[in-house]
Amino acid sequence: MFIGRTRELQALNRMWSTDSFQMMVMLGRRRVGKTALLDEFSRDKHALYFTARQQTTANNLRDFSAAIFAFFNLPDSTPPFASWQNALSFIAQCISNRTERFLLIFDEFPYAAMADASLPSVLQIAIDHEFQNTNTMIILCGSNEGFMESEVLGYKSPLYGRRTGQLRIKPFDIFDTARMLDFASVEDIIKYYATFGGTPYYLKQIDPGKTYEENVSDLLFDSSGLLYEEPLMLLRQELRDPTTYSSIMEAIGGGATRQNTIADRAGIQPITSVSKYLNVLKDLGLIDRIVPFGDNPAHSRKGLWKPADPFFAFWYRFVSPNIVSVENGTGRLVAKAALLGPVLDTYVGQQFETICQQWVWHVDGTEQMPFLALSVGSWWGGNPATRKTTDIDVVAANAADSSILLGECKWKNSLDITQTVAALQSRTDCIPGYKHHYYALFVKTDKLAQQARDMKNNGLFIVVSARDMLER
Repeated sequence: MFIGRTRELQALNRMWSTDSFQMMVMLGRRRVGKTALLDEFSRDKHALYFTARQQTTANNLRDFSAAIFAFFNLPDSTPPFASWQNALSFIAQCISNRTERFLLIFDEFPYAAMADASLPSVLQIAIDHEFQNTNTMIILCGSNEGFMESEVLGYKSPLYGRRTGQLRIKPFDIFDTARMLDFASVEDIIKYYATFGGTPYYLKQIDPGKTYEENVSDLLFDSSGLLYEEPLMLLRQELRDPTTYSSIMEAIGGGATRQNTIADRAGIQPITSVSKYLNVLKDLGLIDRIVPFGDNPAHSRKGLWKPADPFFAFWYRFVSPNIVSVENGTGRLVAKAALLGPVLDTYVGQQFETICQQWVWHVDGTEQMPFLALSVGSWWGGNPATRKTTDIDVVAANAADSSILLGECKWKNSLDITQTVAALQSRTDCIPGYKHHYYALFVKTDKLAQQARDMKNNGLFIVVSARDMLER
């Protein structure tokens, strides 16, 4: 059963419905579901579908030739094309007189282009002189996001200006994750998301017949676990110096958020050189630099580096420091201690804040929001009322109508609701410039949510439990 990707499918189908040459560039890191999306999009279309591999140009051309011959019903004994130019020209000639729509999917394009640097130029010439006036849609797809951005989308690329659309495929949010894990309880869904993130391939490995603790222990804390070495494998595939990048990820996963601290913990000298590594990891979608709501990211000095994907956050927080134990066969004991302790609750609570922000975007424009939010984030800094450093977990605002929502997220089984609400309202003046203030309380249990709803308030309060988020 295919889940999610509604917007992406809509974008692809809009392009398909256009009776002219179109080229979609699709990128996203490995395991995120690009191929599944392409399969779903093309299943009712007669598509020439080719996936390049990490092999020589001659072998990729041989495989591409075989795909062409199968598509056009030519004998298997037909000799392979001698060049990419010959192969593309043959395709163009075959479809030149056809009125029906033609779909060419070139998956893992970087593998072929890195083996033959001339391929982007060859494709550009083929588009300009042979495909441009045909009823063709080409999809170039790749997992190497850096290559796709520079060699396909970049200004200096021969293919620059040929694309008519682009899609960056990201991991699922909590809502599509919940659809994949419809066998799990609400609490477990959130714990699974905080552990494996929204990457479909990782979520597929979860065994419905096992508990959360058993699944995590089997997949991550056992040297034979399918996902045990996944982060390191991805870094090895994408980067020339995976050891340095892994050290940086471990520093960030361990709580280092500022550039100097990250460089110090990762042992990088000079400290200023760490910025290039951070930017590469950011381009890979593994980390992100966040700034307080309302700050300009280009100028803010309050920026913090955080893992962008829960799976990598979890792995570098809990698995990486215990690799020796896992390799020695005692990883399950480490997992048992980590997964049943308060440290895990604290970690899930941090991810719960991201989930709550996703909920705000999810219901934006509906009656569940008191106004249309145009920006969502979090805030930290000095509170002018208390003159102490504080933070606001969820901030959503619309500057045009001067409305702002301040939210507090609590992943706890017990809570002093009155004190929590008072603390949240005391932060009203932390973000100036808004006339209309609304408040939201996001809690773990239905019981806490009901307690908050029973409080007398002025109607400006939104109360949401974990179950409310995922079941309504």
